[in-house]
Amino acid sequence: MLEKMAEFFEARLGGYDEHMLTNIEGAREFYPYTASLLPNAEGAEVLDLGCGTGLELEYYFRLNPSARVTGIDLSAGMLEALKAKFEGKALNLICGSYFDIPLGVGVYDAAVSVESLHHFTKEEKTALYSKVRDSLKNNGYFILTDYFANSEEEEKLHRGELRRLKAEQGIADGEFYHYDTPLTVENETEALLAAGFLRVEILKSWGATHCLVARKDKK
Repeated sequence: MLEKMAEFFEARLGGYDEHMLTNIEGAREFYPYTASLLPNAEGAEVLDLGCGTGLELEYYFRLNPSARVTGIDLSAGMLEALKAKFEGKALNLICGSYFDIPLGVGVYDAAVSVESLHHFTKEEKTALYSKVRDSLKNNGYFILTDYFANSEEEEKLHRGELRRLKAEQGIADGEFYHYDTPLTVENETEALLAAGFLRVEILKSWGATHCLVARKDKK
């Protein structure tokens, strides 16, 4: 049975960190690697989409203790766990959907998302990425470390299976239920470029997980 997104993560909060670090290929490498790409300037403003319990922030705050992080997540329990980890850090934690929450204009030095965005369509992502781009300062950038489909066929298979399950369970479109529907790296890149990012690069890969950087300018 499909579970609502927030309820899925709330139910698994107790073992979440261990699950992510041990069951995803390369996780013990890609969390610190992602953190190393975030800005090291004092007081840097960072937006974290689907921040969960802040696994990459554990490494980031070691590198930049003065960073100011705005974290958005659907799970209140995840945000409470994150807050408890980083007592005294500059955190602005928002419980809700990053599709609905205003992100502002020219606010952040960088945005980041790790293993969160592989549940959504190319069209949904393009609209979100446009908001993310607008929220960045002129030289800002977006680091996306996520799980991707290996082919168009795999992408279509996941999407078709989700449609089947939703129809079987009477779930309307527009409701967020937990089911992995990753895009290919090529389609993800197209979504980022369609949203207005001027340059997208693949920086590193660990099995199905890739780290991309999308830049607001061409530099």
